[in-house]
Amino acid sequence: MTGSLSARPDRDTGIVYLVGAGPGDPGLLTLRGGELLVMCDAIVYDALANPALLALASAVERDEPVELHDVGKRGGAADSSRQAEINALLVRLAREGKRVVRLKGGDPFVFGRGGEEAQALAAADIQFEIVPGVTAGIAAAAYAGIPVTHRGVATSVTLVTGHEDPARDASGTDWAALARAGGTIVLYMGVQTLPRIAEALIAGGLSADTPAAMVQWGTHPHQRAVVATLGTLHDTAVREKLSAPVITIIGDVVALRDEIAWFDTRPLFGKRIVVTRARSQAASLSERLAAAGASVIEMPATRIESLDPAPLRAALGRLRDYAWIAFTSQNAVRFFWDELRAAGLDARALAGAKVAAVGPATADVLLSHGLAVDVAPDRFVAEALLDALHGRRDVKGARVLYATAEGARDTLQLGLQELGAVVDRVDLYRSVLDGSGAEQLAVRMRNDGADLVTFTSASSVTNFVDAVGVDVAREAPAASIGPVTTQAARAAGLDVVVEASESTIPGLVNAIVDHFAGAASAAAR
Repeated sequence: MTGSLSARPDRDTGIVYLVGAGPGDPGLLTLRGGELLVMCDAIVYDALANPALLALASAVERDEPVELHDVGKRGGAADSSRQAEINALLVRLAREGKRVVRLKGGDPFVFGRGGEEAQALAAADIQFEIVPGVTAGIAAAAYAGIPVTHRGVATSVTLVTGHEDPARDASGTDWAALARAGGTIVLYMGVQTLPRIAEALIAGGLSADTPAAMVQWGTHPHQRAVVATLGTLHDTAVREKLSAPVITIIGDVVALRDEIAWFDTRPLFGKRIVVTRARSQAASLSERLAAAGASVIEMPATRIESLDPAPLRAALGRLRDYAWIAFTSQNAVRFFWDELRAAGLDARALAGAKVAAVGPATADVLLSHGLAVDVAPDRFVAEALLDALHGRRDVKGARVLYATAEGARDTLQLGLQELGAVVDRVDLYRSVLDGSGAEQLAVRMRNDGADLVTFTSASSVTNFVDAVGVDVAREAPAASIGPVTTQAARAAGLDVVVEASESTIPGLVNAIVDHFAGAASAAAR
């Protein structure tokens, strides 16, 4: 019985969704697959399913946490799940009334045994839906810059498995026929059998000089691609120590990689970069680094926590007394605005005050609330804001509401007082240690290292060192968003090799790209 049911099924029947997870890049998951991950009750997932997809499902607020069932098959290992066991698990979960996502690498119907699972569900009279995915044979080739079909080069493509049923006495594939057919051959799971397959294709008439490529971990940040010929590909793979998962592409289209390789030519490709930015704000930095090719490891060292709102509420009650309101962070704007709205007020309540901000990101957030900044410095530090205010006739004697973080430097407050202003400082939030994943990150850094650790505030430095330990923290070079953060990092004994000239997230990413580009140029000389 098949169905495409978005609504919740009867609790005594349940439903199973056979969802293609794609080959690795979580961005290749279909919209339908994403919808199902955030509404399901249980996920039964393969070894090749990207952990980021499981994190997507777990991040959703639920009455009960999503059940996770690892049924990965790992090269025939003794602890690998058997297909019959997987089928039985799907049936049992559905009969418990659960909405079950069977998350399968690639596409469930392309060498994914999804058909067998659908048969088992149909036999048990369980509702199911098939959600196709991007198959590895197409995606890995594309991410390597190899189109499997190309006008004037290849008008057909054959997807074939190199790992057949071991119970069969003879191959079920007519390799000689494939050799004569022309077009592109894409081979799944053929690392161990490649010598025999290549021999059969050559014996069938395919030239040993036919271009061929192997792509390991296709679409992942650590993707590797090697190019050779059909006759030399196996020896090349052995020399380069390629192992499963690998997709092999055989045909003249492989030569196009020289022109259109794109994924592994991005400026940060292969670089392992740790993001310590607070979880609520990590996405913008992580996404920009990933878009530049980096393998991003998120370990938020800090969590933003609100403070007692009473002082701010008191200040909002006397807004007419303030000639200036100064903000030094996006978080300060966010907490200030939340309390302003809670008091039944909006931007009109600030009409009598001028607004100062440190940094364009803070100014942009203010503008999104209808508040245009009157003063913003060229440099994104408190000292620069003071320089911008120096000499203004409307500062001396003025009352200033300074909205900031607990533990923030008193530079701006003291400087305003020296300019003759009366300053009411209100601490709205604080950054606290978020050790989530700290132990796992410490292990990963010891075992695999990191090319760079990014810091966007002085507090992120302190909390990162506290989370992973000073010895681990000092093992990788650091990238800083600005001079204040750099000072904190160097005080902690970290090696700061990158400092953004513009203290913004785009500025930090640009500085990181420039750093590695410079290192590559120096190595090439």
